[in-house]
Amino acid sequence: MDPTHQGPEEYGQGPDSPGDDGRRRPSRESGSADFGQQTPQQVRVVQVTAGDLLLTVNPVDGSEVEACPPGAEPEPPVRRTPAERAEHERAGAPPVPAGPPAPQLPLLERQEERERLAGLLARGRSVRLTGQAGSGRTALLDAVAADCADLAPDGVVRLSGHRRSAADLLYGLFDAVFRAPLHRPSPEELLALVRSIGAVVVIDDLEIGGSALDELLEATPECAFLLGAAPDLTAPGVDARLDEVLLAGLGRAASLDLLAKVVERPLTEDERNWAGDLWFESEGLPLRFVQAGSLLRQRDRLNTDPEAFDEYDYFEPRPGDAPPTPEAPTPETLDVPLPSLGEGAAPAVLLASRLSEAARETLRFTVALGGETPHQAHLPALVGDTHADAALGELAGCGLLSPAGPRYRLAAGVLAQLEAGGYADDAAAHARTAAQHYAWWAAHPSVTPQRAVAEADAIVAVMGRLIPDGEAGQASAAVLLARSAAPAFAAGLSWGAWEKALRAGQEAARIAGEVAEEAYFHHELGILALCDGNVERARTELETSISMRGALADKPGAVAGRRALALVTDRSGGLAAPVRSQAGDDVPAVHQDFPGTPPGGVPAPPLFVRQGPEQNPTLISSLPALAPGKGRAVLGGARRNLAAAGAGALLIAVLGTVVTLGLTADGDDAPDRRNVTTEQSATEDPADDAVPDDEPDDGPAPGDGTPGGEAPTTPPGPSGPATPSTSGSPSPAPSSPDGSSPGTQEPSSTTPPTGPTSNGPSPSGKPTSPTKPPTSPPSTPPPTPPTETPTTPPTDPPTEEPPVPPDNSSSASGPAESASAGAPTSAGAPASASAPASAGAPAGGGPTEATA
Repeated sequence: MDPTHQGPEEYGQGPDSPGDDGRRRPSRESGSADFGQQTPQQVRVVQVTAGDLLLTVNPVDGSEVEACPPGAEPEPPVRRTPAERAEHERAGAPPVPAGPPAPQLPLLERQEERERLAGLLARGRSVRLTGQAGSGRTALLDAVAADCADLAPDGVVRLSGHRRSAADLLYGLFDAVFRAPLHRPSPEELLALVRSIGAVVVIDDLEIGGSALDELLEATPECAFLLGAAPDLTAPGVDARLDEVLLAGLGRAASLDLLAKVVERPLTEDERNWAGDLWFESEGLPLRFVQAGSLLRQRDRLNTDPEAFDEYDYFEPRPGDAPPTPEAPTPETLDVPLPSLGEGAAPAVLLASRLSEAARETLRFTVALGGETPHQAHLPALVGDTHADAALGELAGCGLLSPAGPRYRLAAGVLAQLEAGGYADDAAAHARTAAQHYAWWAAHPSVTPQRAVAEADAIVAVMGRLIPDGEAGQASAAVLLARSAAPAFAAGLSWGAWEKALRAGQEAARIAGEVAEEAYFHHELGILALCDGNVERARTELETSISMRGALADKPGAVAGRRALALVTDRSGGLAAPVRSQAGDDVPAVHQDFPGTPPGGVPAPPLFVRQGPEQNPTLISSLPALAPGKGRAVLGGARRNLAAAGAGALLIAVLGTVVTLGLTADGDDAPDRRNVTTEQSATEDPADDAVPDDEPDDGPAPGDGTPGGEAPTTPPGPSGPATPSTSGSPSPAPSSPDGSSPGTQEPSSTTPPTGPTSNGPSPSGKPTSPTKPPTSPPSTPPPTPPTETPTTPPTDPPTEEPPVPPDNSSSASGPAESASAGAPTSAGAPASASAPASAGAPAGGGPTEATA
């Protein structure tokens, strides 16, 4: 069977095909309903590597990103051959309009600028060609690019600067020189690759300047740039090696020659005078004379008998036997006058009025899209005419369109003229029609991502027209268009258009109140930021998407967002180098010692926190600092972890303080505990608390003001009686035979005792003598501790000691019953409630005086 005429058997529809089960074939009539089994539409899922990440673009469930698994790494980029570069350049050129070819116009009065530009590029210099819109920059750039074809090892690279950033231009340069299918290098890898490119880079309609242009020139030191820009563009820095060449208008004679070339006949005297006035009005811009020549050609056709043209006439296609239309010229109206000077200076409306209806409808769509002309393949569907693709040739031949990268757009000044002529009256309706068409087309599985990228400017322009209206219906159409086109832009590696579509879709979803779609766009923006290395932006977008999907109970979407957020945390955590924070966004270092913590702190991994913008990171662990370059890090990579750790430490400190104050205030209300001193034991066997003979005492414990860890007793103040210490340490060893604590100084015996002593036996088995209590309670205890501390335990163990009942309280003092039953109190203080506790204790919690 001839392969060019395939029957239904080749598509599985024959009578003997395995899938034939006797069902009725679908009708070919478009209006008939098909109730048979529908074939599910294919979903275009594309996997793209971005640096070391694997991006899965799924138009239905949203994109997913993960670390590139082993074995799935992309191949290294391969430099294109000269033939491949030429093919790539032809694919990026604007399409040839349908219809008769336009006349090739010469380059007049540009030979001096052409030679100068070629000479500067040959010496490796970069040049910026500055001229007004319509001054012939594009034609001059094409001529210079042809002269420098064999100048650089990587040839000549043509790029469009229309609505392109510096990053877009760098990725475009990489794609023109290297072949790396479905791979987008990371910013670091991109800079390393473009530094090795040696080419003459021609960029028309440049829209970046200043520091952005400086970054572009510094990133490509082996390239010579030829830039076409408007005069109002910001100039680069003073250190940029960039020459400036100004492009002026044509002279009077050259302008008349150009007009004659467009008309393709000699000019009459009246036409020469009219052209001289136009030259003075337009300052010799070549675009004005191209449009003026189109007016003269239309005038010639109107002054000719319409019957002289056959049915294939370009301007007036009609059958030969058709009656003349009302717009067709008659013998009485053959003498069409010359256009006025105003019509010659702004000829767009007059030119459009003499074109076909399909061309005028195309202009209305172009005005609705902000000057972006749809591809000629879309014009039949948009206009509703099967021959509307020829309208692009009409518009381009009249000088109303100019090439811009792989597409056409309105020439300089034409958009304002058409808007004034009423072509923008139904712009909203035309934009919505274009949005519906592009939404269906971009989501179709047969449309490749490269074709969608070529139409990116028109698609983004449609969304830009619908969103400012603020209507829910218009915003919903923009949401559907962004939802369909964004995955295609991502798969086509045009991430500048991808970001524009996502942001436009997110704004449109917010206006339309479509929360689910808004969450989708936030998720996609987070994925894009993660692939570009902006982890903070990715975290913000993903957290917003997760919260919105959680509110909608969208569990699969929330899970996909959490997976991406986990990758963001992994890339920004684990002692990763932090990003310098803004002023006032720092996390203070928290260092809290708790009870029982060693003086050096608990050994822990080193923790680094960020301080101010001009400070170095502070190490709050006791371990030594890491090696240089390894320490500027934040544990977990997030300020939230540090804030949580600080809050936990503060909470523990507060709880410890509350518990301590509660234990301290535990004995304030018990009157029978006021006479209990620290000499009473809190354990069953006081001998166990003694310091071993072979182990010297280390002195006072931290926070303890008495020798041997003895809790001091505070004399009663104005607010109430003294409170015994709540330290959990046991009482010290028993008193020495003379009744004083070991290691204390001898008290003065000149003052007689002021109170009686108890006649009961002392804990050491010997009677005690009266002691001298303080005459008045001191206002504040002295801050100095005792000068001497015991170094050895007492040699005489207690010979006789009454049994001590078990202590169920949490204080360090003994039970209150021993004091009330006549047990010896501290230094012989009376057991009555009116007597001050520890009457013999010196001010400030000093040692107790006792006599044998």
